[in-house]
Amino acid sequence: MNPFTLPELLAPAGNLEKLKTAVLYGADAVYLGAKQHSLRARAANFDKADLYAGVAFAHEHGVKVYATVNIFAHNADLPGLADTLALMRDAGVDACIVADPGVLRLARRLVPDLPLHLSTQMNVTNAEHAAFWAGQGLARLNLARELSLAEITAIRAAVSCGLEVFVHGAICISYSGRCLLSTYFTGRDANRGDCAQPCRYSYALVEEKRPGQYFPIEEDRRGAYVFNSRDLCLLPHLPKLVATGVDALKIEGRMKSAGYVAQTVHLYRQALDWIAAQVRQGADREEVARLSLPPVFLAELSAIGTRGHTDNFFVDAPDATAMLHQSTRLEQSAVPAGIVRQTTPLTLETRSTFAVGDTLECLLPGRLAPQILRVTRLLAADPKDAASREGAELTQTRPNQLVVLESEPPLLGLQPGTLLRKRMPQP
Repeated sequence: MNPFTLPELLAPAGNLEKLKTAVLYGADAVYLGAKQHSLRARAANFDKADLYAGVAFAHEHGVKVYATVNIFAHNADLPGLADTLALMRDAGVDACIVADPGVLRLARRLVPDLPLHLSTQMNVTNAEHAAFWAGQGLARLNLARELSLAEITAIRAAVSCGLEVFVHGAICISYSGRCLLSTYFTGRDANRGDCAQPCRYSYALVEEKRPGQYFPIEEDRRGAYVFNSRDLCLLPHLPKLVATGVDALKIEGRMKSAGYVAQTVHLYRQALDWIAAQVRQGADREEVARLSLPPVFLAELSAIGTRGHTDNFFVDAPDATAMLHQSTRLEQSAVPAGIVRQTTPLTLETRSTFAVGDTLECLLPGRLAPQILRVTRLLAADPKDAASREGAELTQTRPNQLVVLESEPPLLGLQPGTLLRKRMPQP
């Protein structure tokens, strides 16, 4: 094991746009799902044409593609699995992610040359469990999210297969995501990819003889009676995690926006590159483990996410502070303003409202600090001829609008997919 080989940065790709965004901002690999047999059935996902296009685009940029076939299948799911596995093989994905041993068995028989990765759904929490799956020929294991740094280190020492760890994103309240709340409440089976996220609902207590009289659910010394977890974030612990020698760091979020993908991939890419720079300057494994990321990385983190952050089990078992009791989400400190669709003239597809005179931030691939700019002019762009500057003059945008942007300083040399964001006033 070479402790100085950076782990792969693995990013979510809920659709073709998000795949290209992840590649632009520095992902080493992406994971995606087809229209069936994936645990994110309500993501846009990839039809055959988009899958072929996405794999080709990723491979052209030296990025690997892993396909999720990670449902816990019922008999009714089995007939279509052969087609899904064949599609992944023919499209040229680099590996399939599986959870169900039956799906694993089918994959070995139907696509024997396709490497297989084990999903976090299989709850690998100890060295013997990891050794079992390594003995089954799995190329990589995505470890359970309920592990401490010491447990991850011990598993790494016990097996030689690839190991992958979630470092950022939403956390299910149940054990590694194997939840039945959605099935009971809505009939939508989370373990077959159709979670309704009831852990994010707002709950109250009703006594049967007092219909219509709602009592708040509150925390007492024995625990919390709500399910809404803060989002996982291991960014402050990244040097320690890199020093363990794990092979991949995974970001959750196939259901999230392209703006979220851009910001999380960009931040973790820059953090990994900073660690690599310390290694090039002579830091050994122990020194890497003792590193602390500069404060600028945590400042950038504050612009990402809506539920706050927790390190989950990484340091110690989580307590009530890992939960978000008061609301489903927190106020955001920054929101996506627009995504570059064309560079000459600079044309954005807007994501929120901003106006002439507003200050925006442009998130540049390869550079942590965003470029600050002031909007000096806005023109409505013609969807049929985005190169035209003949659109109506605008004083402000609305979401999902195509606009030509002029700024001071001017934005030059941007690539399609580049994210601009707007800071929100804070209370």
